[in-house]
Amino acid sequence: MLSFSSSKSFTTAKGFPNLHSLSNPFSDSISLRLNPPTILNLGSKSLQITAIDAAQPYDYETQLRTQFNKSNNLKIAIIGFGNFGQFLAKTFVKQGHTVLAHSRSNYVDIARKLGVSFFQDPHDLCEEHPEVVLLCSSILSTKSVLKSLPFQRLRRNTLFVDVLSVKEFPRNLFLETLPAEFDILCTHPMFGPESGKKGWAGLPFVYDKVRIGNDEFRMARCSKFLDIFAREGCRMVEMTCAEHDKYAAGSQFITHTMGRVLERFGLESTEINTKGYETLLNLVENTAGDSFDLYYGLFVYNNNAMEQLERLDMAFESIKKEIFGYMHRLYRKQLFEDEGGLGVSKDKKVGQKLLYGGSALELPSDTLPPNGAAREPPSETVKQTP
Repeated sequence: MLSFSSSKSFTTAKGFPNLHSLSNPFSDSISLRLNPPTILNLGSKSLQITAIDAAQPYDYETQLRTQFNKSNNLKIAIIGFGNFGQFLAKTFVKQGHTVLAHSRSNYVDIARKLGVSFFQDPHDLCEEHPEVVLLCSSILSTKSVLKSLPFQRLRRNTLFVDVLSVKEFPRNLFLETLPAEFDILCTHPMFGPESGKKGWAGLPFVYDKVRIGNDEFRMARCSKFLDIFAREGCRMVEMTCAEHDKYAAGSQFITHTMGRVLERFGLESTEINTKGYETLLNLVENTAGDSFDLYYGLFVYNNNAMEQLERLDMAFESIKKEIFGYMHRLYRKQLFEDEGGLGVSKDKKVGQKLLYGGSALELPSDTLPPNGAAREPPSETVKQTP
């Protein structure tokens, strides 16, 4: 946009601006704003340009910005628009991506509020030719959901992505089911609606480029999708699906196991909570909201989960043996610390507690011998250990 100052109209005889007089200043002025192709009657006075920096709706800079935004935006189809699918869709829409959704349940109203196009028929969704198909179904239903999609209605090089908490299972399923032309990216955002409600900064995002085409377009598309999470500040971790499942069994599965155990235990907040106890309460809160199907899927579809569950059971039994063994040694020390061997203290001629049949029994005072000498206890009450 141009800003002019002038006191009189000045044009050439043919009605066009007299540009020859642009360098001549003049004192009386009025402010004029031109939008091309306006022709002003400028007369014989000079024209002084005072500003040329106002952006036009279709200037070159605006066109470049629009073209750049379009080139970095993706059309993403979310299959499984439950709690986690909606959680991801909010960020996708916020970043300017076009989001489509399909689910067995009807989420039309929720999708509309989020700025998402919802399709009840997967055929209609696939005919929109999304660049990325993101599976957000449960672990247990992934196989049936994937096989229900009409692949023939998609573009041949569509990128398929999953966000399951296990990785070798969807990797093998994708490789067995999808056409060879489709790209495959296995990912795991290691957070959810509860742990990521205040932002994703610093939270780990694991991914494995299982099968990505070598051409520039397909590699750029994969990078654009990963950049969604990088832009939110996620800690991007690239590792194989096998490595992920090995680590996740020792972290995520055990975390969910302990959370469910403590939930069954019935932890309750008190007025004197310690920091450690608050951590346990938070653990229960973060895991109790997840469905049992998720926990079951973590166990069934991760080959390392059974080993971790057995190790957890062995660790608990080890702790029990250690604490009971320590108590047993303490009682034995009390029993045999005397030279007499019966277990009477040198300093106190009082009844001693003995472990007998798993119960603590009080040694009757009338069985205490004079001068610390040992005496056989009543056979009906206590049997001396050899």
